[in-house]
Amino acid sequence: MSSQPILPKLVPISFLAVVLIWSTTPLGIVWSSESVHPTMAVLLRMVIALVIGSVIILFSNIRLPWNRTAFKLYGFSSIGIVGGMLLSYFAARYLPSGTMSLIFGLSPLLSGLLAQKLLNEPKFSRMKIIALVVAFTGLGVVCSAKLSLASDSWIGLVLILCAVFLFSLSGVLIKTVNIAIHPIASTVGALLFSTPLFALAWLLFDSTVPIDTWSIRSMAAIIYLGLFGSLIGFIAYFYILQHLNASTVALVTLITPVFAMGLGAVLNGEAITDALMVGAGLVLGGLGLYQFGNKMLLSLKPSSAHRKKQ
Repeated sequence: MSSQPILPKLVPISFLAVVLIWSTTPLGIVWSSESVHPTMAVLLRMVIALVIGSVIILFSNIRLPWNRTAFKLYGFSSIGIVGGMLLSYFAARYLPSGTMSLIFGLSPLLSGLLAQKLLNEPKFSRMKIIALVVAFTGLGVVCSAKLSLASDSWIGLVLILCAVFLFSLSGVLIKTVNIAIHPIASTVGALLFSTPLFALAWLLFDSTVPIDTWSIRSMAAIIYLGLFGSLIGFIAYFYILQHLNASTVALVTLITPVFAMGLGAVLNGEAITDALMVGAGLVLGGLGLYQFGNKMLLSLKPSSAHRKKQ
């Protein structure tokens, strides 16, 4: 009998940490940009993460690669960090945190489509095409509900969809870089590349520092996101990727939108309408079919074949 490999004790803790951090990040983004301009909020978040990450690199044996291949990795990572995060901060002024998290849950599907073009991965199976249709039908329901609630919600929807696309594109491009690197080093390297771009965005869109108007809640959210959302969350995510299979890690995208919507409703008074519930159910159902639909079909085939023999 072959025994199952024993997982390190930190794996379940790290998995739980990723779920909690990713569930609270959308609400943190909304709160941090309440009284602080989005560009300043995200810039401060990145600076906090960069400073702490650099200190870890400085006082540890972790090596920060500084060559052409590493630069390529950092650059591709910056597409998701700068494009995905900056647009998310602007979208937070128009959308509830739960809706943002739900739409970001579509990233595995977009990544799969992009991987077909950029990585020459196999085309979607019939089950995955069905999953895609179900999930994007749910997205349509969510979008129609949001557009009927406020006239400027379409701005937030366009911004968050662009953010998800850039985040997914970044993840696929990263797979084209062949390099052995510590997750903390890759995070710090990406922050070194992306932080100056956030500073440029702040100069272009705001360039003011009205500290007297910043609320305690916004500052606390910025510190939380800098320490947990941008540093510990990434480290925990890369850690579980090393020890769990992809389908198990993919459960994060199914769990976090539910938690995020609940937190937004309880802590921020965000309305959960019937249309939003239906749309969310379709999106999460589509994601579930995308991740596990083919395995379900394979598990049913042996039993059906057995019945035919009888």
